[in-house]
Amino acid sequence: MDYVIDRRQLLRGAGAAGGGFALAAWLPAWAQSVSPGLTAPLPVVSGEDITLRIARQTMMIDGRPSRAIGINGTVPAPLIRLREGQNVRLHVVNDLDEDSSIHWHGLLVPPQFDGVPGVSFPGIRPRSTFLYEFPIRQSGTYWYHSHSGMQEQLGHYGPIVIDPAGVDPVRSDREHVIVLSDHSPMSPDAIFRAMKVNPGNFNFQRQTLAGLLSGRDQTLKDRMNWGRMRMDPADISDATGAAYTYLVNGHGPHDNWTALFTPGQRVRLRVINASSMTTFNVRIPGLRLTIVQADGQNVMPVEVDEFQIGVAETYDAIVTPADDRAYTLVGEAIDRSGMARATLAPRAGMAAEVPHLRKRPLTTMKDMGMDMAGMPGTAGMAVPGAGDMAPRGIDPTAEQNRSATLATGAAAGPGMSAGTGMDHAGMAGMKTGAGTPGDGMAGAAQMDMGSMKMRDFAAAPQVTKGPGVQTISPMPVDRTGEPGQGLEDVDHKVLVYRDLMALTPNPDVRAPSRSIDIHLTGNMERFMWSFDGVKMSDAMEPIAFIEGERVRVNLINDTMMGHPIHIHGHFFELVIGHGDHAPRKHTVIVAPGSKVTWDFTADAVGDWAFHCHLLYHMMAGMMRTVSVRTKEGTA
Repeated sequence: MDYVIDRRQLLRGAGAAGGGFALAAWLPAWAQSVSPGLTAPLPVVSGEDITLRIARQTMMIDGRPSRAIGINGTVPAPLIRLREGQNVRLHVVNDLDEDSSIHWHGLLVPPQFDGVPGVSFPGIRPRSTFLYEFPIRQSGTYWYHSHSGMQEQLGHYGPIVIDPAGVDPVRSDREHVIVLSDHSPMSPDAIFRAMKVNPGNFNFQRQTLAGLLSGRDQTLKDRMNWGRMRMDPADISDATGAAYTYLVNGHGPHDNWTALFTPGQRVRLRVINASSMTTFNVRIPGLRLTIVQADGQNVMPVEVDEFQIGVAETYDAIVTPADDRAYTLVGEAIDRSGMARATLAPRAGMAAEVPHLRKRPLTTMKDMGMDMAGMPGTAGMAVPGAGDMAPRGIDPTAEQNRSATLATGAAAGPGMSAGTGMDHAGMAGMKTGAGTPGDGMAGAAQMDMGSMKMRDFAAAPQVTKGPGVQTISPMPVDRTGEPGQGLEDVDHKVLVYRDLMALTPNPDVRAPSRSIDIHLTGNMERFMWSFDGVKMSDAMEPIAFIEGERVRVNLINDTMMGHPIHIHGHFFELVIGHGDHAPRKHTVIVAPGSKVTWDFTADAVGDWAFHCHLLYHMMAGMMRTVSVRTKEGTA
């Protein structure tokens, strides 16, 4: 990450100004000297009758007050601890002056208790109480949050742990719940408005002259190419550390929230990403993590050094610290704009070294759905000047005539272009600025290189044309075997989806009877987000399924940003080659320019929400209703 003024310059400047300067206030919280540490556990509620009271409050983050919405006076909300097989009655009191709700994320509940206003129930009116009542049909790590407006961003979220009815296959001596989140002193409405006016408002990760001269970023040529397309390759996240402090269990990095252990113990960490907009990369330097559960479902243990966790995902990990010393738990924001930080230690008041933020990632051709290495006849092909092909980021209404540049490629030799290092005339379905089609790469999407529009609606006929669809990925590939943006070149083992295998066989192993494609669409310059080019408010019909049918769903990401996609009321099995031991999840990150395939059984009759779990993407329209209807045709 390049600072306009780096830390050494800041220290020198402060010294020159004389020692009264409050230097610490200028450093990020994770880089400041830490407090003695907080070891207070999350408050816990349990039993068959539980009361939860939603109200506005003030929370303290790194010693500073911030406005919040909490439950029972805490952020995060209390840990709800239940047991598989029990019934629970949850009396939710709304003390707000506005409607509210609670969605039980990942829990299989009757649709009327799923907690999504406008889909499954009207919402909880101000100064009123709503009773949720349902049986507990599963075990594992889950969470709950508001589905009303943007209350979740203000702190309306909390963890759920459900103990199995029988013996837990995961053995541990101690456990800690780790709730990762993002919090801002700005109101959610102000954040949303700022991104609608300027989608790059919070992006302070842009490339600098220092990065160019040092060779850490793109080449000058590639940077100029991206500039011509009005695209910032450092645009990885919409809302960043410029807006957020990243929290562990409601505490900032300076607070040094501490989880205790005794050396030699097997410690279970139940990690929940309850943030609104932040994908985290989680690691504990000096400790390996054994992943034993994903989205509440047990998986065959897999040992890693780091894992990426999307918004709304959960992972359980076992660590076994043998030494009598402290370890730092790092939750690094995917765009490297900040980190959540806590400590794992044998005693309170201890701290370990906090690593520096790593180099922030840049988007690539693969993130545009332009995976040339995966195309027939292109294995091993070098793609110099790949930025010339980059289609994402440009407003489809903004024409850029680059025909003259492409025309110079005619004299560059067979198969190469002076402008891009590729023979554009040899690509089937593509046309050069002059409009001459080629025949070299069957199946490639049509791309008008003259204007850099890449919206081949013929390849995605269900996508509605309009300004809300910036691009259609021409060559999306399955990236479930990749570690995630920014983790491609780390020198240790990173969890990938294909590492996950269900501990027990899947309950339904029938082959799908049909397959559907759903495109994740958007326009970055206008902060417009949708499914198949249609935002929630414009959708005329739900996505319909018949009770009991087995369906294959292909999620195709036509944008250059990862999206954690969540379906309510169901689990799905990722199609990653593990047969009847495919991992079962309720949320999956669909990487930029990629596709993810999952099978599911539509076994819960009713209307259910289906959406991107990036809060502001959902609010902007990337949400639909899924309707599971009885075989007679009525839900």
